[in-house]
Amino acid sequence: MATSSSRSCLQYLFHLAHDNLDFRLPEIKALLALRAKPFCPCENFKEKVPFWCLDGLSEEDVRSIMARSVCAKSAFELWGHGPTHTELRTSLLNYPLEKMKPFMHKDSTYRINVYTFNTTLEFADRIKKIDAMDYLPFEGTVSLKSPQHIFCLLEDYGTDPNNIPEHPNYIYFGRWIANGQRELIRSYSVKNRHFIGNTSMDAGLSFIMANHAKVKENDFVFDPFVGTGSLLVACAHFGAYVCGTDIDYNTIHGKGRSSRKNQTWRGPDENIRANLRQYGTEKMYLDVMVSDASKPVWRNAAFIDAIITDPPYGIRESTRKTGSHKDTSKPPDGMYVESHVPVSQAYHLSDIFTDLLNFSAHHLVMGGRLVYWLPVYRPEYCEEMVPLHPCLQLISNCEQTLSSHTSRRLITMEKVKEPEEVDSLAHLSNPRFSPYQGHNAFREKYFSGVNKKCGKEDNISEVNGQ
Repeated sequence: MATSSSRSCLQYLFHLAHDNLDFRLPEIKALLALRAKPFCPCENFKEKVPFWCLDGLSEEDVRSIMARSVCAKSAFELWGHGPTHTELRTSLLNYPLEKMKPFMHKDSTYRINVYTFNTTLEFADRIKKIDAMDYLPFEGTVSLKSPQHIFCLLEDYGTDPNNIPEHPNYIYFGRWIANGQRELIRSYSVKNRHFIGNTSMDAGLSFIMANHAKVKENDFVFDPFVGTGSLLVACAHFGAYVCGTDIDYNTIHGKGRSSRKNQTWRGPDENIRANLRQYGTEKMYLDVMVSDASKPVWRNAAFIDAIITDPPYGIRESTRKTGSHKDTSKPPDGMYVESHVPVSQAYHLSDIFTDLLNFSAHHLVMGGRLVYWLPVYRPEYCEEMVPLHPCLQLISNCEQTLSSHTSRRLITMEKVKEPEEVDSLAHLSNPRFSPYQGHNAFREKYFSGVNKKCGKEDNISEVNGQ
């Protein structure tokens, strides 16, 4: 068996899922950063294709990435590649024999799989392709059930399902290293979760956010708009200690009407802690509390490794903060009874994100990351609408389309300097702040677009006589 040092710095092939295209590159970069490795693609790298070739990695680096990635399906040690099978053969015959031998000696067992992207092959055709590779010096025994080594022939037929070519656009061959964590999307599905709400984050996106934030074991992760805790669940899976706050008393305490079909009221044990208990990560749960994200409740110190959140947009969840435009008398000594419900007022989106960035600048450790969703009205969106902060560097900006006229951007920022007093007001002099205030009308623009669409459909129905 080859040592890890002798097999370092080879070229590796990553087969990526063809969903969440925008999120793949930042996720792989973040996971490489956890290993202190740069992102080094091959010269013909294309971000949107399903196969990426990366240089300068070791097998341990690849296994570390695949142990966390939900955007990557599989990873391989690349032995040969080419646009045709003839050129693939030439490439494989030029691959150093000493790098092949540890996996082909007579005492080894192996299996060859054939994978095709954007098409399917009959079993007989797969066998023919495997038999055609008899020029490789395999000396071991074939074992279909439990081979020591798995080799894969991968054929890329493009990404257009309506225009599949007769022959593959490109072909790869290599040794399988590891699979990604796509199974987490199913095993952590919100459909099977004990405690959910109207806006519980999709499991796949939750894990992507945790990866963008470079969450690692023993980190302290905070969600200021925690809701039903989907993001805490994902971070706890990676070994982080988690906590959060939310202004909604009923959600934090698992009370009120249920969001689950055919269930009227939430049960007595429906809460965030129960969700982590469901997945065996309750020991990573610190606590959650009812709190207003616009009010300072934490000591003035940098102690949070990552802030990951999905603020309310005013669509399915209201944007509220405590306070009133009227003068109200307070109870003596500022004491409130347990059932007291504080007066609330509108919390504009521009204020939400200004407060979030200021909070992150003060409470993130140096190098800590903020990952959050920014809702946008697509016809008016421009990069200048993404709010900035002097202490936070923009790392990535990924789009998830919600409708023809709305989307949300997954924003990842990293703390690069400690805040000064003037930094908390920097947004007022920032030319980006003015167009960003347009987010305050996101709710009106969202429903305006929905109403226009419904009206258009009604007109079509009338024309068709329906």
